[in-house]
Amino acid sequence: MIKSTLKTIALFGLIALTSCSGMDDTQQRTLSGGAAGAAIGAVGTVMTGGCVACGAAIGGAVGAAGGYVYDQVEKDHGH
Repeated sequence: MIKSTLKTIALFGLIALTSCSGMDDTQQRTLSGGAAGAAIGAVGTVMTGGCVACGAAIGGAVGAAGGYVYDQVEKDHGH
């Protein structure tokens, strides 16, 4: 179970790293946040014995939202 989860996390990370070309900053930050959130959610639920898919989905959604919000804050502050 843990091996397959780690393989899934690695796959999401690889997809996130290779699919950023041609994206604007908002898209990159949202995707990166989603990938990181999914990985953290999956690992967290593996460690606590919860539903790995649920943790990855919730973590991905929260991470994507966080990446988007971060991008908007950066734009508002002119960075």
